[in-house]
Amino acid sequence: MKTLRWLPRWHRANGIAHGRLHAARLAPIILFFLVACQPQTSTPVTIIDGNQIHTLATSERVPGKLIVQAGIVLGTADSILFNGNIVPSDKPISQAKINVLQIRRAVTITVNGKTIQTTARTVGEAIAQTGTQVYAADQFNPPADTPVTNGLTVTFTPSHELTVSVDGKQIRIRSSAATIGGALAEAGIPLIGLDSSQPSENEALPQDGQIRVVRISESIVLAQKSIPFKSDFQSSPNVELDHQEILQPGQPGLSVSRVRIRYQDGVEVSRQTESETVVRPPKDRVVGYGTKPVVHTTTVDGVQIQYWRAVQMFATSYSPCHSAADRCYPGTASGKPVQKGVVAFIYNWYVNMRGQALYIPGYGYATVEDTGGGIPGKLWIDLGYTDAQYAQEGGQWGKYVTVYFLAPVPSNIMYVLQ
Repeated sequence: MKTLRWLPRWHRANGIAHGRLHAARLAPIILFFLVACQPQTSTPVTIIDGNQIHTLATSERVPGKLIVQAGIVLGTADSILFNGNIVPSDKPISQAKINVLQIRRAVTITVNGKTIQTTARTVGEAIAQTGTQVYAADQFNPPADTPVTNGLTVTFTPSHELTVSVDGKQIRIRSSAATIGGALAEAGIPLIGLDSSQPSENEALPQDGQIRVVRISESIVLAQKSIPFKSDFQSSPNVELDHQEILQPGQPGLSVSRVRIRYQDGVEVSRQTESETVVRPPKDRVVGYGTKPVVHTTTVDGVQIQYWRAVQMFATSYSPCHSAADRCYPGTASGKPVQKGVVAFIYNWYVNMRGQALYIPGYGYATVEDTGGGIPGKLWIDLGYTDAQYAQEGGQWGKYVTVYFLAPVPSNIMYVLQ
């Protein structure tokens, strides 16, 4: 019973059966201590460095320390991949069924003349690793999916954000094209036909990123135009003097013009006549002015007269001392004294009609004996008076009156009065 001396008193009192029960209760505790005291099982880690494969049985989970344990030296630009993903060298990796670390050695490439080291698999990834935002519109040479190899030379042209104003809309695009025309073509907004852009399609992409597309179209129309006819005046012995008769009616001509109309964004901006063809020339009107004197009889102011010409004229009056001259002039151009019955015409009328007998309503009979300056734009007659007669009657004139040219008809007729 000495072997049971360490058991509690109540166990000793109850014998061996009680001792067995106590041992059963202590078994899990003893098993825990036995397991805890055993060495921890190591998880195999495979490290691939190019053609070199290292396998470590270790409980270490920090990649940098695992690399050191394998005796591998990393370059400053080299990368560590865990199960295919790049991981930091100082952060523990998670437990996995298969633990594989891969060393990706950096290679040297040249990008736009600058040498860089990269562990990227493709050209696009290499540019992204430099901290550059990469867009689908960027331009790579060689292409972005080209595998990276040591000594590779890359030309990278980043794209620019552009705003294109076209067809009443604003479209945002990105492009790495060398010219505006190239950027528009890439975006599916090509310049078609006469279309233009601001700035011009041959210029480099604008710094402010603003491009305006002007849609230009042209149309050709045929326009008809009437050509006015002219009037040709001819003397006609069959028409009464101072009368006119249309001997030949005029006819307008017709021309057809080819007109080019230009529109910008649907708005007409110019109209240019390129050619004009006369399809029907105008036909001049021929007007016959009468040269046939006809003697008529009429009664004016109760007086029966015979006349061969009657003309509406603007009548004024004058006397020796009322002629707007610098002094009194009692005589006329024909040598007769200035008095009632003596009238004046402009010089060329006077030359052709000197001595012509007239009858002027409100004045009476008269003959052409004098000349004066006339009134521009008016057929004019100046009625003579003595100074005493002028004071009584002369002031009533300054108006139009019908002047009758009395028979007989002279031989030297002025057919056109002007």
